[in-house]
Amino acid sequence: MKASLEVADIFRTYGPAYREAYGKEMPLRHLRAMKAIEICRTSELGGHVDECDECGSTKISYNSCRNRHCPKCRCLDKERWLEARKRDTLPTHYFHVVFTIPEDLRRPIALRNQKVVYGLLFKAVSETLKELSGDPKHLGAEIGFIALLHTWTQTLLDHPHVHCIVPGGGLSRDTTRWISSKKGFFIPVRVLSRKFRGKFLYYLKKAYNN
Repeated sequence: MKASLEVADIFRTYGPAYREAYGKEMPLRHLRAMKAIEICRTSELGGHVDECDECGSTKISYNSCRNRHCPKCRCLDKERWLEARKRDTLPTHYFHVVFTIPEDLRRPIALRNQKVVYGLLFKAVSETLKELSGDPKHLGAEIGFIALLHTWTQTLLDHPHVHCIVPGGGLSRDTTRWISSKKGFFIPVRVLSRKFRGKFLYYLKKAYNN
């Protein structure tokens, strides 16, 4: 049975030529991730020997690169993270909400000021969800949520955006009861986008002035 093709196989075959042609245009973090994937679980990273206590048979296994962008290494961590988050979920419905910034801000500003911009992104997202959820016009409840930053697209292009897992409800202000949202509706998208845009631009201008 023929083994399936892996990302590492493609990188090992075409990586050197690609880096020679485009390496100067690639961010250093991309080059490092590419190299880590190429040498993952190869002799270049060393290895270890596993031996069966009963029959004495041995098996040599090469070490992993542990790079978070590696398709092999991230799978186990991802599954562990998902299992842990499942234990955190409440017996209610959930919404998937995504916040991003426009193309004009990504490469000239976000890519060159990642620590600042990503921090502002989380701050604007958090305040947007909390304030609108607490407004009686929308939900009138205190919510919690999980937010994850993604910085690349599936095609490895820079595209910072935050994925949020938001429960369909929250606690009343006096914390004595649960207030549930409609199952198929959380908060109008236009309301979310306007609030988020205003907050992000406010904090971005403040950071620029400082």
